[in-house]
Amino acid sequence: MRDKTHMEQVEKWACYVRDNPNSWKKIHTEFINALFKKHENFIKRLAKTKEGKQKIIKLYNIKNINGYKKLLG
Repeated sequence: MRDKTHMEQVEKWACYVRDNPNSWKKIHTEFINALFKKHENFIKRLAKTKEGKQKIIKLYNIKNINGYKKLLG
């Protein structure tokens, strides 16, 4: 189970959402987009390493390598 501070943060965010119905969406969208961008950058950096492409194939269980030529180069 997660600790008390995690639940406090969840409750704090829930209160913020409730009290700021028009402004929380922008913050949330920026956060989610940043997560996707970090993931994309990580995969690009990983693909450039010696065994990175093989790691990506294994990580995502890619069977159709031709369908991922852009990613795997």
